[in-house]
Amino acid sequence: MNYYLAVLKKYAVFNGRSQRAEYWYFMLFHAIIIFALSIISYVIGDNRYILREIYILAVFLPVIGVTIRRLHDIGRSGWEILINLIPFIGWLWFIALMTNIGDR
Repeated sequence: MNYYLAVLKKYAVFNGRSQRAEYWYFMLFHAIIIFALSIISYVIGDNRYILREIYILAVFLPVIGVTIRRLHDIGRSGWEILINLIPFIGWLWFIALMTNIGDR
């Protein structure tokens, strides 16, 4: 739990390094919290999972920060996190293509 809180304290630090344990314990607690909030939202009948979405938005910068610091620790550039956008861009391109085909 100390690792989780340490990452939250350094929420906007994108330089430096992050140890393996700090990164993985943060991600473990992050996943557990998302799972718990999803269950709570389901139980109270919230079909839009607002609690989970608010949490995800609240920890967006800490997740990016710890990921970039972890990449620095293994000798890689923090810009490599942008590789994760490639499937999203492909998905948007596919949706745009399908929308244009349907307009004909």
